[in-house]
Amino acid sequence: MQQRGFVRGALVAFIGVLLLTACSTYNSPPGTTTTVILLRHADRTPLHTELNEKGKARAQALPAAVADLDIDVIYSPDKKRNLDTVKPLIEQRGIELRVIDVSNVAERLITENPGKTVMWVGNTDNLQSIYGQLGGRDREPNIYGEIAIMRIHDSGPPDIELRNFGGKGTL
Repeated sequence: MQQRGFVRGALVAFIGVLLLTACSTYNSPPGTTTTVILLRHADRTPLHTELNEKGKARAQALPAAVADLDIDVIYSPDKKRNLDTVKPLIEQRGIELRVIDVSNVAERLITENPGKTVMWVGNTDNLQSIYGQLGGRDREPNIYGEIAIMRIHDSGPPDIELRNFGGKGTL
């Protein structure tokens, strides 16, 4: 009977370690706060890769929504709808764009830009994991027009501010 209790306890501890590893979060390097702006690409018609008219209008509204933020670099996967979403912002401000693969995004945003402000324009299939890895505990910004501004500190949970660009959106 005692052996079963020990095995159960060991199993629970092992599962806990696995969950902590799978859900690891990233903090900014010591002495820094890194700001990460997460958003989904603007509206598109289902089964199409390009922005629709509403999405194009929303992309034009993005610069005003983040006008108070000094963005150092924008990261995006190599998808036309994502690139078109941030195109007006890049053209207006001359911000550097880094097109990257979607692996290790959260880690790269923090380690490559300590103390800076960076943006990730993502997709529904990657925003949830990136948001969680950066310490987000509520719903990630996966609706068109939602922005999550995450201030990632060197310890503790992030401060998160939610905004919209181009009006309220849909999934």
